[in-house]
Amino acid sequence: MPADLSARALELAQTLVRMDTVSARSNLALIHFVRDELQRLGVRARLTFNADKTKANLFATLGEGKPAGVILSGHTDTVPWDGQAWSDSPLAGNVRDGRLYGRGSADMKSFIALAVAHAQTFLDSQAPFAVHFAFSYDEEVGCFGVRELIADLRDAGIRPLACIVGEPTSMVPAIAHKGVYRYKCCVRGKEAHSSLTPRSVNAIEMAARLVGKLRDMAEGFEREEPRYAGFDVPFSTASVGQFHGGIADNVVPRDAEFRYEFRDLPTADAYAMQAQVVAHARSLEPAMKQVAPDAGFRFETICEIPSFLGSAEDPVTRLAQRLSGERRTTLVAFGTEAGLFKNAGIPTVVCGPGSIEQAHQPDEYVSLEQLARCEAFLRGLAGTRELA
Repeated sequence: MPADLSARALELAQTLVRMDTVSARSNLALIHFVRDELQRLGVRARLTFNADKTKANLFATLGEGKPAGVILSGHTDTVPWDGQAWSDSPLAGNVRDGRLYGRGSADMKSFIALAVAHAQTFLDSQAPFAVHFAFSYDEEVGCFGVRELIADLRDAGIRPLACIVGEPTSMVPAIAHKGVYRYKCCVRGKEAHSSLTPRSVNAIEMAARLVGKLRDMAEGFEREEPRYAGFDVPFSTASVGQFHGGIADNVVPRDAEFRYEFRDLPTADAYAMQAQVVAHARSLEPAMKQVAPDAGFRFETICEIPSFLGSAEDPVTRLAQRLSGERRTTLVAFGTEAGLFKNAGIPTVVCGPGSIEQAHQPDEYVSLEQLARCEAFLRGLAGTRELA
């Protein structure tokens, strides 16, 4: 273990990794564990729950009474591991070869654990600002929990100075990422025997025309959209991820369904992209309704995660550079909660231990060296006298 990684921080990281907080299940065991750890230090945590009280966000202030604070943000849920070939249990939390293995080790329970491990340090800090913990649910399925958390802060009159989202960036401050907008399209046609196709509306074929529109849009982004240097794919993308329809070869399908997404550059407009898709669907409906008046397209929003665009000149970015020892900044391809914090008027940067290349993979891991770097970052935050 690196000499500058504390046993307490590693122990807490292992403890959190060993909790099953897949998005489809509850995160309350982890939330209550963190709440109890903070309560032992005299810190009261605010919990905001989902509708059926099976999941919660946690918000806590370390340095109550200071005029404003810096948020350390992390999501508590993980993606599942079904069908993946792991060398050990995804919940084992084992350490070997200088790495902590387990689901969520990189994405992003280790950051949460290290923050909690330094709670007393933040309480003892002479920094002129408080440190806030903001730990959310359901980030992996659409950043749903953090919206409730941000609304709760607004209602409570809490106005943080800045936010650091601890997603895995290898401790290099990230100042931008694309948005993620996902939709489901349900197509209703009219079934018939396949020998009588003129009397039917083929839902799969009509869906295919809309899928073709999405493909045309994707090719247009690649061909025409102004490039945004720094992204692995420097233009917006569109793709179809799932398609379902039909019941038999000799039955013209009445129903079809597909799901698709846009990953938009910070300079693009995902709502305008979706409006193009809807407009094309509406142009197809008159011919469908001539055969079956109830035929047509219906759209559902799965998630809308806004893009994030910070700045290398933001005080919180310069702070993250100083604390991480990095002169550079980066852009990341994956979505985070950063855009939601930024849109709420909170200057934000993304910086945390581990690499996204390990996230969501079998044998997910974070190196102990990365954890040690993050610990140094957090200790430096506690010792900071000004943000810039």
